Amino acid sequence: MEHDIRTFGDPVLKSRATSVKDFDESLERLSEDMMRIMREHDGVGLAANQIGRLKRIFVAAYEDAEYAIVNPVIEGRSETTEKDIEGCLSIPGTWVEVERSLAVTVTGQDPSGTPVHIEAEGLLARIFQHEIDHLDGVLILDRTDRDSRKEAMREIRERMLTRK
Repeated sequence: MEHDIRTFGDPVLKSRATSVKDFDESLERLSEDMMRIMREHDGVGLAANQIGRLKRIFVAAYEDAEYAIVNPVIEGRSETTEKDIEGCLSIPGTWVEVERSLAVTVTGQDPSGTPVHIEAEGLLARIFQHEIDHLDGVLILDRTDRDSRKEAMREIRERMLTRK
């Protein structure tokens, strides 16, 4: 199954993914494909809509752990936040400052349907929030300040023009 990573401007990236109801072999295959694609592009996370599938599933890798979370929900988040630079496989070459909670509690299921409950902090919490944003049709450009968004959009336009 070959998938290209959808890039900025593709309407699927601004679409909200639908809940997964069927936990079957095709979902397992999708999560394996997503993990492979994420690794091939040197990413730390990938949401299904980034490869054109509007299903609520994302994969992530941090340190020695790999995650495939279906129907993820942020059940809790720290009041303490931190701004840091984020990039995105769907907006290659663009880096913007995004404010995120330092810790989150995420629930959902694994691809076989088993419930998961993860308390994440630091970079893992940031990755989870970024990928769940994707599943809600939210990009890092939507989460940064106005001036940073304008500068990023200018850079994106310039890159698009030089490719033609």
